[in-house]
Amino acid sequence: MGEWVWPAYVGVLGGVLLFGVFMVPIVAVQYRMFGRFTWRRFLGAAGLSVYGVALVAYTLLPLPDPSLLKCGPGGSTFQAIPFQFLDDIQRETSGLGITGTLTSRATLQVVFNVVLFIPWGVIARRYLSWNIAVSTLTGALASGLIEATQFTGLWGLYDCAYRLADVDDLITNAFGALIGALIAPLVLWFMPQRRELRAARGQSRPVTVWRRWLGMVIDYVSLAFLGFALVVTYRVGLLAIGADLPGNDDAISLILMHLVPGFLVFYLPALVGPGASLGQRAVWLQPQWPATRRRTLLRASATGGLYVVLSFLGALLPTSAFGPLTGLVLLAAFVAVPLTKSRGLSGVLTGAQMVDSRGSVRRRVAGSATRAD
Repeated sequence: MGEWVWPAYVGVLGGVLLFGVFMVPIVAVQYRMFGRFTWRRFLGAAGLSVYGVALVAYTLLPLPDPSLLKCGPGGSTFQAIPFQFLDDIQRETSGLGITGTLTSRATLQVVFNVVLFIPWGVIARRYLSWNIAVSTLTGALASGLIEATQFTGLWGLYDCAYRLADVDDLITNAFGALIGALIAPLVLWFMPQRRELRAARGQSRPVTVWRRWLGMVIDYVSLAFLGFALVVTYRVGLLAIGADLPGNDDAISLILMHLVPGFLVFYLPALVGPGASLGQRAVWLQPQWPATRRRTLLRASATGGLYVVLSFLGALLPTSAFGPLTGLVLLAAFVAVPLTKSRGLSGVLTGAQMVDSRGSVRRRVAGSATRAD
């Protein structure tokens, strides 16, 4: 049973790590889709992460050492006879009683293949709000992708298949997804549905300290994600053209890591509409003021822009005091939110008050209708 238990540990550990990496983007997407944060769907995303990693662990891991993998001629890498598992069970349990048959490896393998995809059907039907047919079909497609990955030796990474691809796995996995889709309303009865949440998406909500903090966290996590992606893209491009990789203090890398993401997160949004940052737009917030382009750029510079410049200088001059100053600016920005009735430092310095953007849209529409009358 050890070979069936250890992937569960991999799934829990890997799923938690995966969810931790993408936690902030998940919250941002949830806020934009539903107009608010819901703990139950947030925890559902965590469960989805754990299940996804566990599914990979059970079906594709452990990866063998390529030097130890034997790819001799004549070996079958694909079992193409449907319901062959019935003959396998009959052959391997011949002479055994009911208990022996039910607990035999051949029987348990089939049962496990069904059980493995029951969560797929539950998640697809109740968390993603797909119907029974789509939930079952996507389960079959996912199983087919797994079998193809096994059959091709991880898409050519290995010289031959390191696991037997089996059409019966596809059948039992799809059946498991169907069972999951059928029982999903009973299993996840407490999960808020997407259509219900979307129906209240446009409802204006209070501007709380936690909501302001969440917008700020999304901003600064976006800085890190964008910076990392740009630097990786730049270095992969260098490798593609055969150029040597520069050191960590390369000026282009530092600009891509700090200044370009700062422009995209803080300054570019300041030039569009009311001037809210990416994080503020994600949580449906915007500044309310007699805005001018100078004011919006000043607000973008007050905390976010200052943080970006100091972090860039700190990376460029690591022995300077810019590093501690960067942390101090970030701390001051977060502490100022509850002390300034959610206006924040930038709002205090520029005269902006943070409001729910949905309420502002309704007020503008109502004002336009009044003027038209």
